[in-house]
Amino acid sequence: MEQIIFRPSLFKFETCKEFSEAFDLKKGDLILTNQYIYDPYFGKLGLEVETIFQEQYGAGEPTDIMVDAIIEDAMKKGCKRIIAIGGGTIIDIAKVLSISAGESVDELYDLPVKEKKHPLIIIPTTCGTGSEVTNISIINRTRLGVKMGLTGEALFADSAVLIPELLEGLPFPVFATSSIDALVHAVESSLSPKATAYTKLFSYKAIEMIISGFQILVKEGKDTLKELLENFLIASNYAGLAFGTAGCAAVHALSYPLGGTYHVPHGESNYAVFTGVLKNYMEIKQDGEIEALNEYIAGLLECDVDEVYEKLEDLLNQILQKKALHEYGVKEEELEVFTKSVMETQGRLMANNFVPLDEERVLKIYKELY
Repeated sequence: MEQIIFRPSLFKFETCKEFSEAFDLKKGDLILTNQYIYDPYFGKLGLEVETIFQEQYGAGEPTDIMVDAIIEDAMKKGCKRIIAIGGGTIIDIAKVLSISAGESVDELYDLPVKEKKHPLIIIPTTCGTGSEVTNISIINRTRLGVKMGLTGEALFADSAVLIPELLEGLPFPVFATSSIDALVHAVESSLSPKATAYTKLFSYKAIEMIISGFQILVKEGKDTLKELLENFLIASNYAGLAFGTAGCAAVHALSYPLGGTYHVPHGESNYAVFTGVLKNYMEIKQDGEIEALNEYIAGLLECDVDEVYEKLEDLLNQILQKKALHEYGVKEEELEVFTKSVMETQGRLMANNFVPLDEERVLKIYKELY
């Protein structure tokens, strides 16, 4: 059994200037990013690179239509090396772009074997995805009405780069959703049947760093965030290394219909179902890894184990307020539709559940969160 996957070479630079010099950015390189990121950090460096700004193709998380349009324009520019600088949307698009020689999203999903067509460098600008070290790209396939993951060895970046400078202007709501997403990555990967002693080193450390960081923010105020961002960036990377091997599970699977239908940010949709899934795991099996995890988190929160999920939500609600599903506009009759979607399209994730969850249990979770 593979113990942990280390694929991209991992680099860290304090500034964008240091990175651009070390990686010799030049003509023929394509930077995929947002203009509000590029202009203040790279615009002043006088780089002779091609650029694509994602926001010119639509807002929100990546859709098949958005990605197809970006692929078409990237092919016209004749890019050689792709540098992705951004959050989850940018990174997911760049991974798909790196394996396309002009093929559309639908065609790429249908290919049995994906091959890298362009070298890929990924630089995260949030502290949540961990996607810089994974081979997973999540695309909202609007033509099918569902979010789906595209995976394959070729979707790993060649280099992952951490640059704390890029997080300086991160808005608090984006920080909140992305950091909670990283916490979910760490928790789900720790409970996965694929977890190993090596992945748990990273997932448990990520949990500690994120919860401790949240506690400081709550105690000392949001003004302390800037001092904590580098730690959150590293914690997100740790969580990415953990779930890149062990995988995510039912929290992500159940969040996708909510995010895909109602365009809820990924980390927020994860939080909407997070403890609901954990409580249902506990109804089925109370010992094993979930017992160890609950004891660990209870120690961080300084609470009794039997109130760990309530105390965890108390903390997280001071970072991002949890909402019931109906508050997003979800209709009660949609819960069965969501359930069917999970069971039919998210088998990759559901295989990593701490304990198996059948259709009846998934519907029960949705109803409890409604």
